[in-house]
This record gives sequence, structure tokens and C-alpha cells, in this order.
Amino acid sequence: MPAADPSKIRNVAVIGHRGTGKTSLTEAILFTSGAINRQGSVEQGTTVADHDEDEKKRQMSISASLCNLEWRDRHINLLDTPGDPSFHADTIASLRVVEGAIVAVNAAVGVEVQHERLWKHCEDNNVSRLVFVNMMDRERADFLAAVEQLSESFGSGAVAAQLPIGSEDKFEGVVDLLTMKAWRYEGGKPVEGDIPADMIDLVNEYRDKLMDEVAQNDDDVMEKYLDGKELTNEELYHALKEGVVAGTVFPIGAGCATKLIGVSNLLDLLVDAVPSPAKHGTFKAIDASAGEIDLEGKADGPMAAFVFKTLTDPVTRGRISVMRIFSGEMLSDSNVFNPASKSKEHIGKLMRLQGKDHNSTDSLGPGDIGAVTKLKKTNTGDSLCNESQQIIFSPIQFPNPVMSFAVDAKNKGDEEKIVEILHRFAEEDPTLIVDRNTETNELIVSGLSQVHVEVIIERMKEKFGIEVNLKPPQVAYLETIRKEATAQGKYKKQTGGRGQYGDCWLKIEPLASGEGFKFEDKVVGGVIPRGFIPAVEKGVIEAMKVGELAGSPIVDMQVTVYDGSHHPVDSSEMAFKIAASMGLKKAIASADPIILEPIMSVQVTVPEENVGDVIGDMNSRRGKVLGMEPKEKMSQVNSEVPQAEMLAYAPDLRSMTGGRGDYTMEFLRYTEVPAHLSQKIIEQVQAQKEEEKGH
Repeated sequence: MPAADPSKIRNVAVIGHRGTGKTSLTEAILFTSGAINRQGSVEQGTTVADHDEDEKKRQMSISASLCNLEWRDRHINLLDTPGDPSFHADTIASLRVVEGAIVAVNAAVGVEVQHERLWKHCEDNNVSRLVFVNMMDRERADFLAAVEQLSESFGSGAVAAQLPIGSEDKFEGVVDLLTMKAWRYEGGKPVEGDIPADMIDLVNEYRDKLMDEVAQNDDDVMEKYLDGKELTNEELYHALKEGVVAGTVFPIGAGCATKLIGVSNLLDLLVDAVPSPAKHGTFKAIDASAGEIDLEGKADGPMAAFVFKTLTDPVTRGRISVMRIFSGEMLSDSNVFNPASKSKEHIGKLMRLQGKDHNSTDSLGPGDIGAVTKLKKTNTGDSLCNESQQIIFSPIQFPNPVMSFAVDAKNKGDEEKIVEILHRFAEEDPTLIVDRNTETNELIVSGLSQVHVEVIIERMKEKFGIEVNLKPPQVAYLETIRKEATAQGKYKKQTGGRGQYGDCWLKIEPLASGEGFKFEDKVVGGVIPRGFIPAVEKGVIEAMKVGELAGSPIVDMQVTVYDGSHHPVDSSEMAFKIAASMGLKKAIASADPIILEPIMSVQVTVPEENVGDVIGDMNSRRGKVLGMEPKEKMSQVNSEVPQAEMLAYAPDLRSMTGGRGDYTMEFLRYTEVPAHLSQKIIEQVQAQKEEEKGH
């Protein structure tokens, strides 16, 4: 199959809040276009896009699914994306490789939180937008209210291009305000008819609103429109496309995906208004030898592709890399170069995906989207190019994980498998972070929500038969001292034959925060032979790993060995190591030991009306609010908060702000835990030790 003509390609992501019928709309588009011969059901788990078992069970999209179809001699690559913010990564990645987006809106609900976020991502990526007000057959469906909400939220450019004929159980078709034709749907097929008489005034009113927005995008059309002259379809559609491409017009259609009403009208609008890769213009990239360039999407240009998604083949368990070709042509059975891993990759069989199914193709040209299997050192966000001319695209900016859990195996012996499998999942999902906390020795899995992490754990069980326990991660407390102290550590053991003898005097002193550990030898006169001094230091270091208060590592302390004694026969490295450990524990007990807790720098971005709630909540978490700053249409609250108070912040913030709040968090420093909380931590540690003894 030859590469598609870039001017005849449309790359479109279906986006929207969860529950707006995106997958049903994708299924309806595929069926209407003839790409599939039967229309699947989300409820029955039979759709092309939602083919994963987790998606069928939860009845929602968890990852983006690529499909393709033909309509009016155009090749359309369609990406059905998740609406739940827990699986936002694939939606963000998809918007990097498309020129257009269909924004699905529930007719009974209107604009929701995720619409606002996704609209901003479209603006950032210069993605043109159409809106499809779906579910017009639902109770309380109100198209005009949805249009008003869209206009209030996203500007007057969000304008109706169609009006529904009827609503709720009487919804039967649409009036196209561009062609001024009415289409009623019979058995999912459009039948042209007259505009209902009782809609004439409403149609004229909304036709004028549409013309006011569209005409502004072409001077000749505007002049002709103001003069009251009749516009040709060619003039009208040209002005419409110019507005959609410029991001000043966002046509709104109406329909019901499950009944196929309005879907063919939407497809026509998509072809007429969404720009092709050729129309879109140049793309920003970096040429390794020439610096930043404007890359033209031409077949004879340098080959440059961008991998925006990695998934596992359900049959072979191998990796599939899904990519967009931005320039040049990629051929099956060819070699390419990955600048990120500095490695050559062999392109075996190129594919076009239809959900979980795939069809081979000989080549992919500029503007097209496809996939390849078995790339060894290529991950999501990597560029593929010719080694002779290395073209690199900027990485995708994914949201940071906000919920972390400690993971341990239910069955002994699964530990290594768990780490390997989780890292494999993390290759597919860049918002999943797998790490080992060296302070607590816990395996930590972090994601965008509790649901996000739970889905990963369920997949591990279903696909690999491995079960794990999820629990809140331990806070990595530290301990230190506030006073100087001295103590003797003496270890003497006689059991017949050669005994054990070690004796040392230690002085401990606090150091400034962040200075760590210093060891000094001030022994004189050979009371401790030089060969045993390293053993003393080792004993001190080992003892510092487990503090006496909460069992946490001890930091910011200087230890000096200044006196002691030895036995010519019984002294050994082991004896002095044990003696040093005993001496250190005694000294710390009288050096006013304290527990330190990690303090995080937290930036919370919320609507203005939620700022007071966030500040009050931060204060209740022992946080210190440092100030506020405007951030586009939102406000950012900057705080310093103990990590222990932030372990379950994500769902609390979501509840506080109706899902409109976001936050970032990073480690700042350690500070002393207040005395009353310190005692609670000590009691918890003691209780845990007793419980472990009981087992």
C-alpha cells in the first residue's frame, strides 16, 4: 500500500470529559464510514477502541486507541483518548501528533472540568477543534444551553454549525447551518428534507451568529457578507477552514453516537474544516547539526518520526511503537536512527492499527500515523530519523505523579518479577514511576491517582498471575542530635579459648543540617592499635543506620574516637566494631536526639474561588503558605508542607476544587518533628516492632 497524500490525511483525537461518549462516537464514525461492519457497544465490551480487559470491566478508556477510516477520499487517523484524568498521559501524547480534535460534550451536562484542561492542551499544541454535543437523546439534553456554556468558557468562536431537530426521545436529526439543509436519520442513515417550519426563526438566528464568526476569517467573504450578497459554498467553507485552522472558530455539531444521528454530518465537517498535515504548515524540531528548524512535512524531506505511545501486543507480548511521521517517508524493512538512545533500529513490518488489530503497509509518508513492532531501544517520546540527518522533537511534558504506594509481594520469590513487570508497564506509561526508596527500602509505585495505580496492579495479576499488597509508603524520617555527649563502648566476651575484647570512648557532636557524617581519630599512645580504628568507624556507621527513637538513619553528626583499651590476644576488628556500636548508642541517648521529617515544596494551582479553601487546608496540614501568584486564569498557592501530611492530598484537592485543582511537589529539606508528633511516631514504631515479633 503506498503512502497517503498528506493533503488528504486528517489526524484527529476524540477528547472530552469521562462519560461524554467518546468511544461510542469513535465506534459510530468507524461504522458510518464502513471501516467496520458492525457497531460495538461500550456496555457489552465489544467496541474496537476499548479492547483491553480493564477497559471492558470499567467501561471507560484507559489508554488511547488508534483507528483509521476513509471518508470522501480522505484518510482519517482517529485516536480515541481517555477522559479520566487518571489516564491523562495518553491524551496529552495524542494531542502532540494530530491537527484536529473532536471535543465530545454530554448534552445533558455541558462543559465539565476535563474540557477546560484539554482545551488548554489543544491551544498549547495548536490543535484545531470541532465540538460534538453528544447524547442528544438523553433526558434533560439541552443543545442551546451547551452552546451557551461553550461560548462562555471558550469564547464567541465556539458557535453552532448545526441545530438539533427535536431532543430527548424526540431527537431525530440536525439542521446544517452552513448548507441550510435538514437531515433526518432513519436507521442511522441521513435523509435530506425540509427545515421544520417551527425552527425557521431559530435557524436564521444561529445562522447569523455562525456567519458573523466565519466571515471574519476572510476579507473578501466579510465584504461580500456585509454587502448582503449570497456566499458560495466554496467561499463559506474556505472562510470556515481558515477560522478553524487559526483557532478562532470552533464549530459545534449535535448528535447521538449510539443511534448514529449526526455522525455523517460530523464526518463532513471534519473533512471540510480540520486542516490536513499539508495545510497545517511547518513543525518545530531540532536538527542535530543545524539547531532549531521549521520542518516541512514533505515526502522528499528528511525522514523524521515521533513515537508518542508504546504498548504491548496482546498476542506476542512484544512492544508496539506507535508513531507519527512528520517528514519524509518510512519504509518497511529499513533502518533508522534513534538520537535519544544513540542506536540504530530496524523497521521490520509497518502497520496501520484498528484498535487491537493491525494491517501491514509498505510505507508511511509525511503526516501519517502508524506503528512498528520490536524496536529494542526506543521509548515513548523518542524521535526516529536518518543517522546522516538527525531530527529531534521536543519531549512530551507529562503531568507528575501525585499518588504513591508501597508495593510488596504476596508470595515470596516474586520480588524480582514484580520489579521487572512494573518497569515494563512504566515503559508504556510515562506517568507511572517505579522507584526504590533507599531510606525505607520500599518499592514505591507512583501514578496520577489511586485508580491509576490500582489498574496497573490488576493488570499485573491478570496478565502475569502475580499479586501484591498496596499500602501507604513510609515517610523517610531521619534522626539527629542537639547536644554533645561522650560514652564508653566496651565489648568483652570469654567463652573458653580466645575471647573477644574491644573498648573505645566516643565523643559525638551535632553538625549543621546537610553536613552528613564526619569521623575523627584522636587516639594517642596506641591505646587502640591503628589497625582497629577502621573497625571503630565501621561500627559507628552501621549503628547510625538505625536510630534509637524511630529506627531511622542518623545524620548530621561528628563522631570522635579519643580513648580506649585493647587486649593483645582477644582484641579483634569484630570486637571493636561491636564496641563502637554500643558506645554510639549510649552517647546518643544523652545527646538530646530528635526526629527529622522531610519538608516538601508544594505548588497548588486552583481557580481563584478555591484559594481560601486551599490556604486553610494547608494550614491544617502544618504547612507554611509562602504566597500566591497568578497563573493564566488560575492562582498558584506556594507552600512548604511536611511530607507526612501530603500522602493522600490528591483526592482531597480534587474534592475541594471539584477536580479543577492541580499540584506539584518536590523535596525541599529536613526539619525537626514537633515533640507531640515525635512521640506518636516513636509509639507507632514500637507497636510495629511488637507486631512483627508476634508474627
